[in-house]
Amino acid sequence: MDTVFAPFGYEFFVNGVIAATMAGGLCGLVGVYVVLRHMAYIGHGLAHSVFGGAVISHFVVFNVIFAGAVGGSIGYDGPRESYLFLGAIIWGFLSALLITLITRMRIIGADAAIGIITTASFALGIALISYTRSFRDFEAQLFGNILGVTYGDLVTLFAVTVVTSVVFLVGYKQFLFSAFEPEVAGFYGVPTWLTDTIFSLVLAATIVASLDVLGVTMIAAAIVIPPIIARLLTNRFRTMMILSTVTGAFCGFGGVYVSWVLDISTGASVVIFSSALFVLTLIFNNVKGFRAFGSGARTNRTGNSRGQAAVFD
Repeated sequence: MDTVFAPFGYEFFVNGVIAATMAGGLCGLVGVYVVLRHMAYIGHGLAHSVFGGAVISHFVVFNVIFAGAVGGSIGYDGPRESYLFLGAIIWGFLSALLITLITRMRIIGADAAIGIITTASFALGIALISYTRSFRDFEAQLFGNILGVTYGDLVTLFAVTVVTSVVFLVGYKQFLFSAFEPEVAGFYGVPTWLTDTIFSLVLAATIVASLDVLGVTMIAAAIVIPPIIARLLTNRFRTMMILSTVTGAFCGFGGVYVSWVLDISTGASVVIFSSALFVLTLIFNNVKGFRAFGSGARTNRTGNSRGQAAVFD
């Protein structure tokens, strides 16, 4: 028993568990809207985009404005943390808005817009890293680093979680309508552009706040898997939000513990833990014969309407 609880005797591990639990719950909450709006790919893309934004922010602030006088390496310590967070979230927000604008104008498809804009941002960040050769903990930012979680990270995660929860609570009906009927929501007085803008900002903030824990390459799975698990278990939207948030938090907690036991990357461990839970849920779902959003036979328009009606209940 002492061996099981031994990791909790280390402060860095406790901080990591708290951060991963909050990040998992936050990603699970935001992920409900991402999945229902068929935007799974944008979570992966924006993670790369905000990484590029953090690098660009560092380069502009410390290599252009201060000409390297403030600090030499990109890292999340001291006053540089606020600059990196601000630059990453602004860049991610602008990337999401640009993707939304291009998609609305029907210039190219959403998947193509995401691929071009976010990959270009990531490539620009890599180019600046190779040019300045001043990036520290490169692998930690890509795959997550439990040792890198600080008190500042916990405060940031908590603040983003609280703000996101308030935003979704206040705009519950607007976000719900936009998720299921985005094309007709505007006709019923829903400010779809404002809703999309706020959601883009929330998504960017979620990704930036979770970056240290989950890493660039793993955060998309943390956003997508919990809501899919919840969707397999319920056909009620409110229940799906609660289940997704709880599942994300549980996967964050379990993933960190597994990473300690197996001595592997935190981000990878959280994703593997989440994937295993998804497989178990899928097996349970098939054994019980349950189909979220109606039975599998309802594939026509009437069936879809009934399924959506159930979700709105």
